[in-house]
Amino acid sequence: MLKPEIREQYERWCQLVTEPDLAAELKAAAGDDEGINDRFYCDLSFGTAGLRGVIGAGSNRMNVYTVRKATQGLADYLNKAVEAPSVVIAYDSRNKSDVFSREAACVLAANGVKVYIMSELQPVPVLSFAVRELGCSAGIMVTASHNPAEYNGYKCYGPDGCQMTDDAANAVTAEIQKLDVLTGAKSTDFEAAVADGRIEVVPLSFVEKFLDVIQKQQVFPEAARSAGLKVIYSPLHGAGNKPVRAILKRIGIETIVVPEQELPNGDFPTVRFPNPEFKEAFDLARKLSETEDADFLLATDPDCDRVGIAVKNNAGEWTLMTGNEVGCLLLNYILVALKERGELPKDPVAVTTIVSSRLASAVAKGNGCEMRLVLTGFKYVGEQIFLLEQEGHPERFMLGFEESYGYLKGGHARDKDAVVASMLICEMAAYYKNQGKSLLDVLNELYETYGYYCHRVVNVGFAGEQGMKDMAALMNRLRTDRPTSFGGQPVTLFSDYRESFSETADGVRAPIDLPKSNVLSFDLLDGAGVIFRPSGTEPKVKAYITATGKTLAEAEALAARLQEEATATIKG
Repeated sequence: MLKPEIREQYERWCQLVTEPDLAAELKAAAGDDEGINDRFYCDLSFGTAGLRGVIGAGSNRMNVYTVRKATQGLADYLNKAVEAPSVVIAYDSRNKSDVFSREAACVLAANGVKVYIMSELQPVPVLSFAVRELGCSAGIMVTASHNPAEYNGYKCYGPDGCQMTDDAANAVTAEIQKLDVLTGAKSTDFEAAVADGRIEVVPLSFVEKFLDVIQKQQVFPEAARSAGLKVIYSPLHGAGNKPVRAILKRIGIETIVVPEQELPNGDFPTVRFPNPEFKEAFDLARKLSETEDADFLLATDPDCDRVGIAVKNNAGEWTLMTGNEVGCLLLNYILVALKERGELPKDPVAVTTIVSSRLASAVAKGNGCEMRLVLTGFKYVGEQIFLLEQEGHPERFMLGFEESYGYLKGGHARDKDAVVASMLICEMAAYYKNQGKSLLDVLNELYETYGYYCHRVVNVGFAGEQGMKDMAALMNRLRTDRPTSFGGQPVTLFSDYRESFSETADGVRAPIDLPKSNVLSFDLLDGAGVIFRPSGTEPKVKAYITATGKTLAEAEALAARLQEEATATIKG
């Protein structure tokens, strides 16, 4: 039975909502108490990742009302914090992304905030680049990244081009909470605001400037032009289609696009999940490879901040490489190639996250590079770039990456950039092709040098209001009743990033000097471990698994045991 306050909200929306699709959805929900409760039991939360939710009617959905309310809160925050604020807005191929971006622009313009809006869909890194290039106070990216088709979202960026800090997000949230979702936002006519200059449409020529900056991040330009590399590419119906193909053409890579996945389509009709982490996303690329010979397959997600690749193994079968593997390969390539050219800067720095491969730290150390570990969230990578810039040595930044297929080289953006990553992956593959090596050959060389690593990620979903409670209960249980072993190995170190301490098996504690985060880490023997973390953007808990061994088979066997036990732990 519905709580009275939820029924009251539902009835008020039925009375005041005028958009035909939302009104029809509300009418169809009559009598469905469970469906009504899910739409109204909470408001979409605004955090450092902004908003993200299922598209539809209700306070717990992505719609024009929740977007207007969030944007009004952002405008109120900016008008208090900044003189003459300005915001740049971009959007990807998801359903209603263009609608939500225009609605946000209209609210900002009505509140005296100067708006720059992209003329067509663009990747996340273009938005991050544009914030600083245009000197804006903030940025908005309308996207739900790699979520299923029913989702959309709204990410906010600070003036540094990073996703908004905790303090700023909390301040915006405070402003949002003062507002009525249906009546609290000011707005204006889009065309009128363009005509009088309150909204300025960013021309497509701006993207050429972005690509110029990207191209400067090449490490070994001659390699790409001499190897005759051929790539099958899929933008997965997203924003990567034009910029990725343009940058690969610039550097001399022959690219064949998967025709069924070339054009933007928010329904993502050819994939269940538009996510290059999943091998199913490469099904059509693999099919195309039967008639088109290619060195490897490349795919970017809808907002083009993540990229995945598949390469052929010795049996001639396509193998999807993990984000950890590609990150370690890229780091090694950049350091080795720059050293070969005599261009490796003094005291190079790489950055990765606490849930990414520990092989990366070994690769960095083996090449005389400092590795900095940060929390999950690419804003923390961007923060390290900023610190190096403040010190006057931005050239020291080699690469930032996280296991979830996000990479960045250069300071042009402060978020994951699948455009620059696609360029560098192709250049790297060409560099090794010229030496008669595949990427798998080079990965095996890294294993022989630094030890064998195997990585898995477990994802367990938690639906609805009860699911959120179950996620919280799980993390509390892992804190209060800690496992002492996983996969037959003893826990050697427990780390609680929310409570900011680590503790050895014999009870010796040490502080953790990182921002607080709801993450629990269990270190095992020889660099193996399991890390549990609720997703910040989806209703799921993730377990990040690192397994090591004297051989790859030994590491894979341990990974399988850890994966099974971590899954059972999450499901209870």
